[in-house]
Amino acid sequence: MAKTKINYVCTQCGAIQPKWMGKCPDCGSWNTLVENVEAPVSRFASSAVPQTAKSTVQKLEQIDSSEEQRYLTQMEELNRVLGGGIVPGSVVLLSGDPGIGKSTLLLQICQTISSDAQILYVSGEESLRQIKLRAARLGVTTPNLSLSSTTNIEAVIESIQSLKPDIVMVDSIQTMNLSALNSSSGSVTQVRECTQLLINIAKTMEIPVFIVGHVNKDGAIAGPKVMEHMVDAVLYFEGERNLSYRILRAIKNRYGSTNEIGVFEMGENGLDEVTNPSKAMLEGRPENVSGTCVACVIEGSRPILAEVQALVSKSGYAVPKRMATGFDYNRLSLILAVLEKRCGYFFGTLDAYINVVGGMKLDEPAADLPIALSLVSNLTDKVIPDDLVAFGEIGLAGEMRAVNRVLVRVKEAQRLGFKRCILPKQCIAAISAEVDIQLIGVSTLSQALSAAMA
Repeated sequence: MAKTKINYVCTQCGAIQPKWMGKCPDCGSWNTLVENVEAPVSRFASSAVPQTAKSTVQKLEQIDSSEEQRYLTQMEELNRVLGGGIVPGSVVLLSGDPGIGKSTLLLQICQTISSDAQILYVSGEESLRQIKLRAARLGVTTPNLSLSSTTNIEAVIESIQSLKPDIVMVDSIQTMNLSALNSSSGSVTQVRECTQLLINIAKTMEIPVFIVGHVNKDGAIAGPKVMEHMVDAVLYFEGERNLSYRILRAIKNRYGSTNEIGVFEMGENGLDEVTNPSKAMLEGRPENVSGTCVACVIEGSRPILAEVQALVSKSGYAVPKRMATGFDYNRLSLILAVLEKRCGYFFGTLDAYINVVGGMKLDEPAADLPIALSLVSNLTDKVIPDDLVAFGEIGLAGEMRAVNRVLVRVKEAQRLGFKRCILPKQCIAAISAEVDIQLIGVSTLSQALSAAMA
């Protein structure tokens, strides 16, 4: 009998080392090497998957893909993120911080899926009675839902083979274990092999599988990095636990775009869709207060307006403090440097804080201009008008760079009642249709500051 082999795998980059080290020599991360027990594949991997006599080989032109079948839910935000629905045979990894709403979302999918779809919900974290109580609280009453509370992946595979459900949900992969392995649940080997078994059964029987994955202290998905490459889609739930809004983002999707997001609000009866996220993000916005500006960014195919707040104050330390919530810290440092060098505003001895209201994360360069406007507004204590929206990328020379999807941004601002829009001058030519909003084209950051606080 082949012997088991012990090595150490980095949870950040997936590199394999023969012995434990404090620092991974491949990626340089500290304390990321975990023990990995490699058992012979013949002991477990092949026995739990239904075997076929011969593999099916077809010519490309012989494969009929004219009608793509997808399971549609009544949650349009989820359908958008998945690329139009749930693809049969796909494996979707759903991850997020503890308590963010992963299990809640899975149970609500069971209620909103088509009435004739049979669903198997497997939980290794809750008993059947606990799942029943949570389902009653969320209003899940579908008769097509079957529950199982087990941590044995072989029992899960047997249940799938016998019940032949249309959709399978596993909560969570870190609690599953394979009896042929000696390592504990949640280890690199257990997570990888259990995931591989679920992928095999999903592809063989054309059953979509949702897998819940935990995150580590750094916010990355726990387990081997290769698990993200094995699955078809990786969805990540974002949001602050003390805020009601949740953002579902696709990090990887083989059947759709990775730029789409879904916005939900956590209520007493579970997750509610936010069909108009721009309006929701701007609710409760203060009036006649310096340091606030409205940004317009593109998330996938939809424009979203978000409020940016800035606070500049005298520092009590030798090195001033910089903090950014919902915005890239390095990008904030770049904008502060441009404001000092090109526009003459001094931030060297001042603390600077940036906050994007509602838990949004502005990763697009078009958010540079509203960030700069809010910083200077709070520094000079001049109020930016409430009916003004801004977007544009800032260059190192202080120039305004063009952004894409200009007409969509302007129409969204007009729909929400904004009267003026500051944007790069070269973007005005891209607006082909007539809009009922004043467009202020600027070439430099100094011109934008003058126009916003005139």
